[in-house]
Parts: sequence; C-alpha cells; structure tokens
Amino acid sequence: MARILGVGNATLDIVNVVDNYPHEDQEVRASSQHLHRGGNVANTLVVLSQLGHDCAWAGTLADERDAAIIREDLTEHGVDLSAVHSVAQGKVPTSYISLSRLNGSRTIVHYRDLPEYSAADFARIDLNLFDWLHFEGRNIEQIRLMLARARREQPNLLCSLEVEKVREGIESLFPLVDVLMFSKDYVRRQGWHDAEHFLAAMKKQQLNADLTCTWGSKGAYALSRTGEQLHEPAFAPKMVVDTLGAGDVFNAGLIAQLVMGHNLDIALIEASRLAGKKCGLYGLKRLVE
Repeated sequence: MARILGVGNATLDIVNVVDNYPHEDQEVRASSQHLHRGGNVANTLVVLSQLGHDCAWAGTLADERDAAIIREDLTEHGVDLSAVHSVAQGKVPTSYISLSRLNGSRTIVHYRDLPEYSAADFARIDLNLFDWLHFEGRNIEQIRLMLARARREQPNLLCSLEVEKVREGIESLFPLVDVLMFSKDYVRRQGWHDAEHFLAAMKKQQLNADLTCTWGSKGAYALSRTGEQLHEPAFAPKMVVDTLGAGDVFNAGLIAQLVMGHNLDIALIEASRLAGKKCGLYGLKRLVE
C-alpha cells in the first residue's frame, strides 16, 4: 500500500439525468437527479483508496453546509482531510451537470467562489509521509512553489500533474514532475489533432517524464521517458451510461500501478480497463469488487 497526497479541487455535483441533451431555449424534464461529491483530484483519491492505497487530500473548503457533503464522502472512503484549509466565507465549488442517457455524455456548468489551495498551506504538510504527490493543473504559480519545495526537500518523491485545461503558465510546471497526464481537450486546444504527434513534440522539449494522453473512444496513448510509444484501445462497456469522472479514474489507475513499481505499459492497460469499467457504471462506486 502506498501513501498518496492529492492537491486540487473537490466539488459539489448536482447531476440531472436527461434522455437527450437539450437544445438552447428548450425545456426538458430530468428522469433523475443526484447530488454528490465531485472534483478531479478528489475523484482520483477516492478511486485510489478503493484500490487499497492510503490517501490524503489537500484542498480548500468554505465553512458552509455544503462542505459537509464533501467531508462526509471523502471520510467514508478513508481519505485523510488533515491538510484541508477551511475559510470562513465563500461557496463550495458547484458543478451543474446534464448527463445524457443517450450516450453517457456530460455537460458541465461550474461555479466557484473560493480561494485556491496555497503554497503556504502546502508548506505545513510533512512530505516524508508520502510516496506520491498528484497535482491538478490549476493555480499555476502556487503549484510551482509546491513542486519546487517537493523537489528541494524530497527529490526522489514521485510527482504527477493532470493537464486538463489550457491555463496560462501551466507549461512551466512540466519539467518539475515525473508523470504528465494530458487530456484530449488540452491537446486539441494546442492545435494538435492526435495524441501521438503531440506526445512526440512534447518529448522533444527534453522532458524527463512519462507522458500520457486519453483520447475517448480511441483509447489512451503514452510515451515513456525512454522514448517507448504506447497505445491501449478503449475498453468499451456493454453500454456507456456515465462518462463523468472517467479521466479521473484513468489517472487513479495509472498512479496505482506506477507507484507500485509497474512499467508504463502495464499501467496504461490497467488504467484504460478501469476507466472503461467506470463508463458502464453510474458514479464511482463498485469499481473494485
């Protein structure tokens, strides 16, 4: 069992399940509604906990009633909250999600009124307690300071970075981590049309890291730090019912394998298999049975 710290977001998700995604100005009735805890890093930690690892979350929560839903869910999954920074005012980040029963796609409207987790908060964490640090690619300047501290104090501590969205300066973080997890959306917004050529271009920047990229129904791609090109086809469930959080599940599967010393090719297979299983299930429960 490894000890893993995740730094990033936790949200309140309000999910409306609809038969088809509505057109603009159309009124539709939801067949069901679910309220639960979400957030990229929080999702990844919950899955890692299910896979048997000892997890902790470093993030910010407002002192308001919706925060209790997040705390209760993470505690239920065994995620340590001692590094959480609570603020007196603000609102828990909330995602309003329309989940289509037709194809499992999800459309998200997100609202937040909460400061990001800071390097000062991170400085109070004892890094000796952990085998792996995983960061969500947001709050770039503060994460740069966090990674600089980790490299200075614990140079052998493995670090990964999720690169989901284009954010100013995020590329400055790339040389500071061991594993980079790119999303299809990020790659396309950089002007690339496929994962293989993008990863090859990234490798030319002398990054000493394993690079991965998920590409929906085409599966997942990777380029190891030694230059080995890898591709794993998508593991399609019998029916796609919920893609919400599939990327977070993939990241968890990847970390779970790599932190235990498995090679990138094995990690890519297991992460893809886990993400495929998730797409056939609502939510993140029953992933590991």
